[in-house]
Amino acid sequence: CHGSAPEMFRNQYDTDVTTWSPQGRIHQVEYAMEAVKQGSACIGVRSKTHAVLTALKRSTNDMSSFQEKIFKVDEHMGIAISGLTADARSLCKFMRTECLEHKYVYESPVPVQRLVSDVADKCQVCTQSASARPFGVGLLVAGTDQTGPHIFYNCPSGAFFEYKAMTIGARSQAAKTYLERHFESFEECDVDGLVKHALTALKETTPQNQDINGKNVS
Repeated sequence: CHGSAPEMFRNQYDTDVTTWSPQGRIHQVEYAMEAVKQGSACIGVRSKTHAVLTALKRSTNDMSSFQEKIFKVDEHMGIAISGLTADARSLCKFMRTECLEHKYVYESPVPVQRLVSDVADKCQVCTQSASARPFGVGLLVAGTDQTGPHIFYNCPSGAFFEYKAMTIGARSQAAKTYLERHFESFEECDVDGLVKHALTALKETTPQNQDINGKNVS
């Protein structure tokens, strides 16, 4: 009976997002980040002229269509998602609204990092309130502005990072290994070269007997 006590109480600090564990962790946020790892893989790569997103689409069964993984936000920006698609749609709607408002007020496209920061702020608010839960989705944001092309990763914790190449989702470590070996050559690639690298990295995330094709890849 005494041996089962640690098992019984190991999650006593994960009942809501405002409770800290003695180790300084917020388990609900970590669970949201785990949801990103369960989603199908997404790849983002950039050169000095282009940014490219690719994603592996899943279908629930042979009779269903494939789930969309890449969404257009504005003429100069798009996102690839891994995690809960419903949460991603909500964030995508927020991003589109922010783009429209910025264009209406300033008559110019919103800078990529500014919008990424706004999304991160929105995600962070959900990590401080017991009446909300963290967004269970990670976003790879690709866009271009006056400073050039960008790839950002938005984390459910409210953090965001800029990358030359990044992958999220299930089995993404294999793709990350490929990207780490080749990212230094991406800077001079044209768009076709970037797409080839992104698809090659995406293939690394699939089981050996699964092909990638126009149906299951965005």
